[in-house]
Amino acid sequence: MKNDAALLITFEVVVSTKIVQQSTTPERVILGIDPGTTIMGFGVIVVKGKKMSLITLDILNLTKIENQPLKLKKIFETMLELIEKYKPDELAIEAPFFGKNVQSMLKLGRAQGVAIAAALYRDIPIFEYLPKKIKQSVTGNGNASKEQVAAMMEHLLEFKFSGKMDATDGLAAAVCHFLQGDGAGSKTKAKDWSSFLAANPNRIK
Repeated sequence: MKNDAALLITFEVVVSTKIVQQSTTPERVILGIDPGTTIMGFGVIVVKGKKMSLITLDILNLTKIENQPLKLKKIFETMLELIEKYKPDELAIEAPFFGKNVQSMLKLGRAQGVAIAAALYRDIPIFEYLPKKIKQSVTGNGNASKEQVAAMMEHLLEFKFSGKMDATDGLAAAVCHFLQGDGAGSKTKAKDWSSFLAANPNRIK
């Protein structure tokens, strides 16, 4: 009988432990990026269940770096630093939009590509969102101003921000990804640049 009682207690402990483990909601860390070769905005949030909390937001100021290749190098290095520090599970990044200035589009595309390459280098899933999609998702208006986006970030994440709005644009990409749910955005889990291009042939012009 003593052995049976001991087995029963052991069984109850194991079952109790499993129930606790199953009820624990896993956390997801999302890194949001607003790419640019002058200023890159970024924000990091942690998601637990249906609740999101702010970890950090800031900008990478590249205005003092005149050489374009060096700017791209700095973006890549900063992305790796952010990934190492915050260990994001996913990257949400604003996709380049088509404009009249070809040179600006080329520079923006390079900045985004370098940021994506850094995430691929660390095997982080990537989700791309068009600027209008991000604004629509977080404010309800696809033509919202930077001020409106910043105000909504403050409201949703309950904080006051006095820095550059490029930072809240990066944060908005992360929040947009959370609000869209799993499987949203243009996603890739490619482990290297070749795999990314193979999965996204439309990116090759």
